[in-house]
Amino acid sequence: MVIQGIDSPADLKGLTRPEIDKLAQEIRDMLIAVCAQNGGHLAPNLGVVELTLALHRVLDLPKDRIVWDVSHQAYVHKLLTGRRDLFPTIRKGGGLSGFAMRSESEYDCFGAGHASTSVSAALGMAAARDLAKRDETIVAVLGDGALTGGLAYEAINNAGQLKSNFIVILNDNEMSIAPNVGSIASYLSVLRSKPLSNLARKTGKTVLDHMPLGGMAKKAIESAEIGAMRFIAPAEKAAVIFEELGFRYIGPIDGHNYDAVVDALNTAKQIPRAVLLHVRTVKGKGYEPAEKDARTFHGLGQFDKANGQVIKKPDAPQTFSQAFGEAMIRVAETDPRVIGITAAMPDGTGLAKFGKAFPERYFDVGIAEAHAVCFAAGAATSGYKPVCAIYSTFLQRAYDQIVHDVCIQNLPVIFCMDRAGFVGDDGPTHMGLYDIAYLRTLPNITLMAPRNEAELLPMLQHALRLSGPVGIRYPRASTSGKHTDPAAPIVQGRAEVLRRGSGVALLAYGNTVDAALDAYDLCTGTKPTVVNMRFAKPLDEALLMELADTHSHVITLEEHSLAGGFGSAVVEFVSDHGLGLAVERIGVPNNALVQHDSQPKQRALFGLTGEHVAARVASVLVAPVRP
Repeated sequence: MVIQGIDSPADLKGLTRPEIDKLAQEIRDMLIAVCAQNGGHLAPNLGVVELTLALHRVLDLPKDRIVWDVSHQAYVHKLLTGRRDLFPTIRKGGGLSGFAMRSESEYDCFGAGHASTSVSAALGMAAARDLAKRDETIVAVLGDGALTGGLAYEAINNAGQLKSNFIVILNDNEMSIAPNVGSIASYLSVLRSKPLSNLARKTGKTVLDHMPLGGMAKKAIESAEIGAMRFIAPAEKAAVIFEELGFRYIGPIDGHNYDAVVDALNTAKQIPRAVLLHVRTVKGKGYEPAEKDARTFHGLGQFDKANGQVIKKPDAPQTFSQAFGEAMIRVAETDPRVIGITAAMPDGTGLAKFGKAFPERYFDVGIAEAHAVCFAAGAATSGYKPVCAIYSTFLQRAYDQIVHDVCIQNLPVIFCMDRAGFVGDDGPTHMGLYDIAYLRTLPNITLMAPRNEAELLPMLQHALRLSGPVGIRYPRASTSGKHTDPAAPIVQGRAEVLRRGSGVALLAYGNTVDAALDAYDLCTGTKPTVVNMRFAKPLDEALLMELADTHSHVITLEEHSLAGGFGSAVVEFVSDHGLGLAVERIGVPNNALVQHDSQPKQRALFGLTGEHVAARVASVLVAPVRP
């Protein structure tokens, strides 16, 4: 096998052309085999095999640098940079990350898990190179979906001023996860149909070069080239936008034509300015099920590689995402003012089902979380009730809009934060461990968390009755389904006591109620009180005062950073009111970066299991009470 001889990018440079083709097929076979077992981002990686091979052939890595946007499409890069034998461990605990990580390899020059960052990071590297008077080539690789994110445009606007070589590769496969939306997607579709812009530019330059112009006039040639493009290829939309932003545009070229990509990269390296290389690829290339359904195969769990059938667990419980999608339909049926907003995650958030039921009230704004939140704020000023379905980790990207546009104006925008807490195999960039801390300090906002899937609908209904902003957090996948106590009605700022005990009270927030109830069942002798807190803001202050009179200790549980989280809110209240309660907190220490692994293992690592909580209860009961 050719791949067995590839331990670094240098090994690619001696391969014959037939060996390159054989290597490409071996890489695709390995991607399919490993992802069938581990899950992962299969379709994006199948689509960049030839592009990655060309990059590794032309560049001098690791001296030269490749910055992968999102970096979920860096599996091929990992296979070519000394991590081939570890590749079967990808996304497993202790194994390779599913994203680029600086700590994993010298060939990963920049880590990423969120979109639209690569041009900014690569431009910073290019500026540092120029200041140090070095000559390495810097390349940013971003998908066309990343162009819906504002950060990409801020960087592109800045990058056009660079008067030295800097390459942006636009990997255009017409999709992010779902099909791309918006004007830029339409613009790129026009470019795909008109691959003559470089010919037009070259023709125009040839004409201008042969005109009897003086030295001063020749300085205007580059500007005149754009005019020539318009004259020779007067399409309504041409590649002019990138040229006017200061880039030399090359493309579009076939991203699966290895020779064409190598030639284009060698040309781009010689141009002493910012270059945008437009490469067209097919997401899922080389594996028919992924080509036919790139949306499913963007990121998925285990599947049968023979036929592409996703392996589903028998009698799989309803997930929180599915419960949210159904809840949105229920509330929209009774309230025509409800609208749903997502930032390019209709399937992951469960909002796709709502979009089919109410297409006129469904808005996918692309990978543009800040815009999604400000858009929601605008709709809220006009009498509508916007629900923003955004993963906890991605909502971080819109913090200024949450503060400035929603909370300060006290607008009734609801943030439904999927993937709050541990997310399993996606790793540190996707963990939803900070939303309580970054939201509970803000004015006017209410923060809630359902203990199970059934509680999500009544919480959403309650949120829609409020007149200000609301955040509802819930985890990836589902709860255990073991604890099905009927829920009491939702009352603003009131918790729900599920089990009465003595001595110790377990104050559980969200899905950690599962662990608290498991602990109650495991405790022998004195049983703890178990409380479904429901609200992190406002806290149930009356209940906390009552517990201070009847209990000696409380233990808080949360899938969140301990710094600034739900437990911190309890500690602050106890301290501020001089209550005689000893408070212990179970959650994620502030300095911990939770690495990829299964969710059960992540919970066990940080003590959020019934067994661990029961042991903490027992240790607290024998410990002396603080004076």
